[in-house]
Amino acid sequence: MALSPKELNSLLGILSEENVEVQTLEVLCSQLHQSFSKQDNYKVGCALVLLLQNGDLLPRPWQRLVAITFLHDMYRGEPLANNPFAPVFLHLLQLGDNTVKAPPRKMEFSQLPRLSTAEKNFVSQIITNSSKDLLKKTAKQALVQEGHMMDVSALQVALADKLSELPATGRSALSVVLPDSDLRSSLPVDPAAAHKTVEALLSGTMPVSAQNFRPEMLRLVPPLHNCEDELAWLNMVCPGEHQVAMDVTACVWNCAGVEAKKLMVKAFKSALTLQQQQHLLAELDNDPKLVYHIGLTPNKLPDLVENNPLIAIEVLLKLMQSTHITEYFSVLVNMEMSLHSMEVVNRLTTTVDLPTEFVHLYISNCISTCETIKDRYMQNRL
Repeated sequence: MALSPKELNSLLGILSEENVEVQTLEVLCSQLHQSFSKQDNYKVGCALVLLLQNGDLLPRPWQRLVAITFLHDMYRGEPLANNPFAPVFLHLLQLGDNTVKAPPRKMEFSQLPRLSTAEKNFVSQIITNSSKDLLKKTAKQALVQEGHMMDVSALQVALADKLSELPATGRSALSVVLPDSDLRSSLPVDPAAAHKTVEALLSGTMPVSAQNFRPEMLRLVPPLHNCEDELAWLNMVCPGEHQVAMDVTACVWNCAGVEAKKLMVKAFKSALTLQQQQHLLAELDNDPKLVYHIGLTPNKLPDLVENNPLIAIEVLLKLMQSTHITEYFSVLVNMEMSLHSMEVVNRLTTTVDLPTEFVHLYISNCISTCETIKDRYMQNRL
């Protein structure tokens, strides 16, 4: 929104007292359009308003009239109410006449200059286009031309509707640039100092002229809502005090258990080699709880006894403290009598104390089986 130093020099050159005195308003408008594109109209208009608000920057009445003409000419062809600087025209026409004798009053913040009756007539003719030959005259010549004041009521209503759409904070802002409230016309204005002041106000990435004071809409922080079953928020001031408790062995791959399961599956179907038997028994000795996770159920015990009786003996010894050991004994008693099953029971009776009823029942079954076997060889072996 800021003018570059080159653009500012061009604008001040057009508004210079020497140029304004000799050039017609039409020529001055042409110079403005040649120096600035249509996209620059708004920032040029803001610069012109700032110059109007500070009487020492545009000390001559005809310079002010040229600036007002530029504000209208940049948006020529559009409805007056759509001109972003239409409020400037309204304020200029509504302010009291500077020729009327009144008590001296200091300029208010961002107040526009008081125009004479002749100047107000000029502004009325400019914004109403009531005089076709007005732009063909110089500003000095236009001041002496007769005219009449326009009725600003329609413009006032249209602008009131537009201003009502703006937020209240936008309508209450004040510019940070304050005009000299004790400006004396008798004091000469130094053009070099005025140029330096304008450049300081309008140039830069964030020019002073674009800054403003506006009321801040402060409001109390709303109270926090207490929700039922709301999760408690942990304020991580000391992260070391809020470390997650985690079993690091929970997801560790248990290769030993996998190998033991594979060997047990094979042991149910066929006899294991001596090396495989030793490996399986070693795994069971290393982890006492592994025997509960290798897939041995009471229904699979007969297959294990027939194919690998030594493995069956060690597994049953490790299951002696299990609550399901009676189920394994029941299957062992009722399974088909064989040398391997007898070997398993014999080893168990010599190692641990078996229930008396189990031993009696097993002996009874052995006698009954021997009596019913017709093969003399098998009968002798049993």
